Amino acid sequence: MIDSNRVLIFDTTLRDGEQSPGATMTHAEKLEIASMLDEMGVDIIEAGFPIASEGDFKAVSEIARQSRNAVICGLARANPKDIDRCWEAVKNARMPRIHTFIGTSPTHRAMHALSMDEMAERVHDSVTRARNLCDNVQWSSMDATRTEWEFLRRTVEIAIKAGATTVNIPDTVGYTAPVESADLIRRLIAEVPGADEVVFATHCHNDLGMATANSLAAVEGGARQIECTINGLGERAGNTALEEVVMALKVRHDIMPWSTNVDTTRIMNISRRVATVSGFPVQFNKAIVGKNAFAHESGIHQDGMLKNAETFEIMRPADVGLSETSLVMGKHSGRAALRAKLRDLGHDLAENQLNDVFVRFKDLADRKKEVYDEDLVALVHQNDGAEDHVRLQTLRVVCGTAGPAEAEMTLEIGGTGQSVTTSGDGPVDASFNAVKSLFPHEGRLQLYQVHAVTEGTDAQATVSVRLEEDGRIATGMSSDTDTVVASVKAYVNALNRLIVRRTKSAPGSDIKEVSYKDAGE
Repeated sequence: MIDSNRVLIFDTTLRDGEQSPGATMTHAEKLEIASMLDEMGVDIIEAGFPIASEGDFKAVSEIARQSRNAVICGLARANPKDIDRCWEAVKNARMPRIHTFIGTSPTHRAMHALSMDEMAERVHDSVTRARNLCDNVQWSSMDATRTEWEFLRRTVEIAIKAGATTVNIPDTVGYTAPVESADLIRRLIAEVPGADEVVFATHCHNDLGMATANSLAAVEGGARQIECTINGLGERAGNTALEEVVMALKVRHDIMPWSTNVDTTRIMNISRRVATVSGFPVQFNKAIVGKNAFAHESGIHQDGMLKNAETFEIMRPADVGLSETSLVMGKHSGRAALRAKLRDLGHDLAENQLNDVFVRFKDLADRKKEVYDEDLVALVHQNDGAEDHVRLQTLRVVCGTAGPAEAEMTLEIGGTGQSVTTSGDGPVDASFNAVKSLFPHEGRLQLYQVHAVTEGTDAQATVSVRLEEDGRIATGMSSDTDTVVASVKAYVNALNRLIVRRTKSAPGSDIKEVSYKDAGE
């Protein structure tokens, strides 16, 4: 049993977060995010769903091998094949965990065509099999908050007797409310034999905007593990946001006397990175990590801040790793200053990485009067497309009120430059038409989103593009002071990812994709 004053943080950004349509990460990106989570003090990292694909299996396996601090967990449905595959993926971790689940609500029983007795037997068999392989087993009752009390109680008892060490009570569709969340955990602990010997966990979705409140209420009821994701990433309206529950416990320790092991000064850095690799920008007014979370425009607010920051800020920007001063770099800044600044922002780059960023920094500084922290972060994460099949070489656009816009473009495709001139309804449309003309594809544009990295007419624009082709979804992101150039780079980035997915799912590929439809909590 853990310290009753400790709350374990179980991060599922790489599993449940990645199930957000368009949020799929590359192998290298998964390893990078896992490393950042491990370093910031997350207790358990759910690294993926190993049975889903060969790619997911390899990612979970490598994360298991590289982990230094966290428990590494894989997800498995309630069947022998899933559980065995999960164990193969996590067994080399310093601290492995198998997480197996089944939907227990009437809706899920009907979907699986199982009676209560049949489902109870499957719970017993799956947990028993997992426990025979691994000492650390988590069992989840998917859609627990819509499961009949007596059946939920029965299945929880079965899971505990079969050897589960953690029992998770998910609010899979964001249906519950805080008072219910607390009461459900409290009642299970009080009435289920053996409940005092295991850790109860909560996994809340945000469909009604109460995921954080429900998770904290569950802790009040006796849960000692919160399942969450960076930025609240996840299916539909997302999951409980890690940064919200961690900072709530830290700031309101007076009424919530529980602590976590998370280094909160790393929150902003990983938030930005997850936003970049997932293609899901953080909304400006998002709690803790949003652009406006520590911004003050109202005269009354500004006056109060000048006199005493605590007047309108309940936490310091530095508490979450946000630099309180932005404008320090310019075209006369040298390599040493850039390295020091990037370290302050949480990026300790190798020499070759620093050289690459320095070249792009100098180019940006020549085009911008002021280079902000956010600009530097965008440069660090800017994809140079060195290994991409399609790359943008040159782009020239003509637009205005006098007629259709034109785009004159040269793409490098498989190492060969190809050029075309096309028109469209505006410069972005014309440029995207040029890409499709040079590299025909069936990808359908699902999302096109632009936001400024910093202020001013010379600000870098960060563009997110999501493409869909035959059920495959890929997201690209890029930044540039020219919005049209950023748009094309993001489009090409998404297209390159789509090419990779197309190749992996082609006949003869060694990567066999499996449906995720039963992998939700």
